[in-house]
Amino acid sequence: MFERLTKDARAVIEGAVEQARSGGARTVDAEHVLLALLGSEGGRASFALSALGLGESRDAVREAVGEARRRAGLTRAEADALAGLGIDVREIVARVEEAHGVGAMTGDAGSPGRWSGGRPRFGRGAKDVLERALRVALGRGERSVGGEHLLLALTVLPGVAGEVLADFGVTFEEVTRVCPPAHSARSAEK
Repeated sequence: MFERLTKDARAVIEGAVEQARSGGARTVDAEHVLLALLGSEGGRASFALSALGLGESRDAVREAVGEARRRAGLTRAEADALAGLGIDVREIVARVEEAHGVGAMTGDAGSPGRWSGGRPRFGRGAKDVLERALRVALGRGERSVGGEHLLLALTVLPGVAGEVLADFGVTFEEVTRVCPPAHSARSAEK
């Protein structure tokens, strides 16, 4: 799989590893890929995010991801469903953080850079992003996986990253509109 990643996509994945490591996370997750995409420059994903207005909203996106991580990675839809059962996630988070400190439910543990064996571990969310990105690339008739494919994968997978992107108007359809498959861009030039 990694041999199919473009230089841009490799940089995003390395950025996701650094996001996880610096945040003290045990594993690299989909949210780390999103945060790394926000910090990437010069690739098709960066262009798409800027074209869709996310360039000015980077801090708000980071804040939304941080809030979701404080809720143990629950999406708002999941928190709302629990509220329907009489479970107030905000109250639970407040009590846990009162007893154990802010961010106690993030799933992050230890100090930054302290991973067992020194190697990053990819959580199910990050693995799903990589797998879906490959499927998206192949579905678009492209042989390699670029940053735009990682972004497209995030928009269709359930979870916090997709929810946050949708909240800011970044959907699969919108990304495809501003970042069409490479072969269709070449066809249009002829």
